[in-house]
Amino acid sequence: MKHAIIITNAYSRLKTGLNQAERLKYELELLNVQTDIKRNGFFAVTQNDGNLKDALKGYDFCVYLDKDKYVSSALEKCGLRLFNRHSAIRVCDDKMETHLALAGKGVPMPKTVAGLLCYDQNATVTEESVDFIINELGLPVIVKESYGSLGKGVYKAENKKGLLALCEKLKLTPHIFQQFIEESAGKDVRVIVIGGKAVCAMMRKSDCDFRSNLELGGTAIPYEIDDRLRNICELTAKLLNLDYCGIDVLLSDNGYLVCEVNSNAFFGGIERVTGVNIARIYAEYMLKNIQ
Repeated sequence: MKHAIIITNAYSRLKTGLNQAERLKYELELLNVQTDIKRNGFFAVTQNDGNLKDALKGYDFCVYLDKDKYVSSALEKCGLRLFNRHSAIRVCDDKMETHLALAGKGVPMPKTVAGLLCYDQNATVTEESVDFIINELGLPVIVKESYGSLGKGVYKAENKKGLLALCEKLKLTPHIFQQFIEESAGKDVRVIVIGGKAVCAMMRKSDCDFRSNLELGGTAIPYEIDDRLRNICELTAKLLNLDYCGIDVLLSDNGYLVCEVNSNAFFGGIERVTGVNIARIYAEYMLKNIQ
């Protein structure tokens, strides 16, 4: 019998996150994999005299549902197979790192500019830098904190004054600026990719917000994956070396644009919308790839 551990964030109480772990545990145990769920608050790895001490001996693999890159890196150094791998989690957690990893590789994306990094609270954002962003991306423009999920830390600047205020607010926080795709306002497509294969998709819509996240009140319907969408999403997952991911795709007049890639995308909503047993498909993939 195989033995797996599912590691979740130490502090999160989100029901969607708890559901993710419980669904995966249920499906893994149907496949005869003994599975434990543990919050990432127990110091899984410690270092002493140049050596790493692993507190997770006896597990065949780990479903890593956290974003703590230090623990994921340490666990891999101790020889534990993670789903997803540390490198994939690290890159997907940083929106600009994701953009850079995909740039020039045939993945269409909205035009994006990295925010200027600042380390001085008393520094002033220059008008010239704001003018550059407007000239490059136009108005309105999307401003995103580099780290964040569920639509949090994502803003829309309607004019120069609003953009300057956001630049000042976020000057000490890593952030990016992204072209606003008018025709996709409040609407996108979430595609789940497992083992390099796009398995299902839903279109998310919001009538009250430019963000379409279900957690922010959006609704969803099943969406048929055509060949173009399939190729884009499967290429994206391959380039980022992802076992599992949710890819958010914008619908522009010029075609699909990859907006974000979520290595730990919640699947409860899309399971309900599409009827696809994502947890089962992911569990089967993991078991196949650790034997």
